[in-house]
Amino acid sequence: MNFEAVKSIYIFEMARMRRTLLQSVVSPVLSTSLYFIVFGAAIGSRIEEIDGVSYGSFIVPGLMMLTLLQNSISNASFGIYFPKFVGTIYEVLSAPISFFEIVLGYVGAAASKSLILGAIILATAHLFVDVEIRHPFWMLFFLVATAVTFSLFGFIIGIWADGFEKLQLIPLLIITPLVFLGGSFYSIEMLPEFWQKVTLANPVLYLVSGFRWSFYETSDVSVGVSIAMIAFFLVVCLTLVWWIFKTGYKLKA
Repeated sequence: MNFEAVKSIYIFEMARMRRTLLQSVVSPVLSTSLYFIVFGAAIGSRIEEIDGVSYGSFIVPGLMMLTLLQNSISNASFGIYFPKFVGTIYEVLSAPISFFEIVLGYVGAAASKSLILGAIILATAHLFVDVEIRHPFWMLFFLVATAVTFSLFGFIIGIWADGFEKLQLIPLLIITPLVFLGGSFYSIEMLPEFWQKVTLANPVLYLVSGFRWSFYETSDVSVGVSIAMIAFFLVVCLTLVWWIFKTGYKLKA
């Protein structure tokens, strides 16, 4: 493996986080703080506990997952799209580096940024509510697996997009609504029976539910199903990335 090439891509992408610190770190932290203030004051006063967990603490995993998904996708999609936009992607493709090493550099950097941000969000949450992590290993598993999987998904979006507006199309119109409707701020048991069944078709529900279980041992679906779902997403994304490089989809002039 060409570790120097992977390292170069990784360091270059991570440097962009330092250059855009206000947008990459400060903005998500402020947004999360506002969620705690607004939801804690407006809804928390009416909902004291859910499954024995205070409402403010209950929404922490959902907020972390919301931030993680959005940033994993945006970091990875912009990271690969910009070289396409300026034409430098052909220099990368012609270099003595395999497609696996290219993906490892770009996706590794995007996932790292998201994990750093997730840690900052978790630290911010401690300022507002009491947070308990009963299964640290599984919390890290869901955190890392989700960051890697959706960074791969963002990488695919970055290759598919042929304009800056398309980079935001799927995250804004599909991912964000799915997160909000996937039990991030409530338990699906609070919904009527019909809507509970509808919500089970939302793939993000399984990610949020499994992640919340690692904190408080409470979940809307089986933890085993959540693990299987994230593994399925990962395999699908890896397969699509392999197909893209095999066929040269939107990479060959």
